[in-house]
Amino acid sequence: MNMWMEQFNQFILKTGLRHSQQREQVARIFFSTTTHIGIEELFKKVQKINSKIGIATVYRTLNLLVESGLAQKRNFDTGAVTYEPTPVKHHDHLICTQCQEVVEFHHEKIEELQEGIAKSYKYELQFHKMELYGICSKCRLLKKK
Repeated sequence: MNMWMEQFNQFILKTGLRHSQQREQVARIFFSTTTHIGIEELFKKVQKINSKIGIATVYRTLNLLVESGLAQKRNFDTGAVTYEPTPVKHHDHLICTQCQEVVEFHHEKIEELQEGIAKSYKYELQFHKMELYGICSKCRLLKKK
């Protein structure tokens, strides 16, 4: 987490913005999360630490994190926008269409197949994202009851 905060502080300095303790608190809480997080959920976590931080500060800080390349905005087809720290290693996503749970996964064979497909079409692959939608095991169990 310290590496991310250093990079964020360097970005703040480079862009000429002033350093703010509230912005830093929001960023620290964001980087401490282990899942994709929405603005409202992040705001609730921030409020537990500092009730003086408004939702506008959370919005602005997330936008700065995205602008700096330290966070990615994810708009899965669930209607909810979430954010995640920019992954160190590429991963793909499974998304439950019932509860909106997001599971990250990495599968080397899938990566190899995608590279092969791109190569067969004479594409130089720059990046990709894979999102698989379905119903998670918890929701399937609830549906059966």
